[in-house]
Amino acid sequence: MNLIQQIEAEEIAKATSAAANAIPDFRAGDTLRVGVKVVEGERTRIQNYEGVCIARSNKGMGSNFTVRKMSFGEGVERVFPLYSPNIDSITVVRKGVVRRAKLYYLRGRTGKRARIAERRDTRNEG
Repeated sequence: MNLIQQIEAEEIAKATSAAANAIPDFRAGDTLRVGVKVVEGERTRIQNYEGVCIARSNKGMGSNFTVRKMSFGEGVERVFPLYSPNIDSITVVRKGVVRRAKLYYLRGRTGKRARIAERRDTRNEG
């Protein structure tokens, strides 16, 4: 491992060391609830953002994921850096069955056409 990769691995370990900042195993198609720290004046609060993960980009410390939700009939997408200190928690609400790594085709679909079937993992039960 070269020096840059070593420093990056140490920073990732430092970012995920706290139990509260544990990043669950998720992929495109999963419905996520992301707790985002919002600063209003001197006060901070946690705002939940729930939607379908349509993309995930793994680039070390620069890893990010895109979450899409429908808000009042309008599609809203938000890109979150995976190791950001502004992310309080990531919770997997449900796992989805998809056959693509990037679900950009959901942008053109609404209603029942945009549904994703739920994945039942039998490997973890045992």
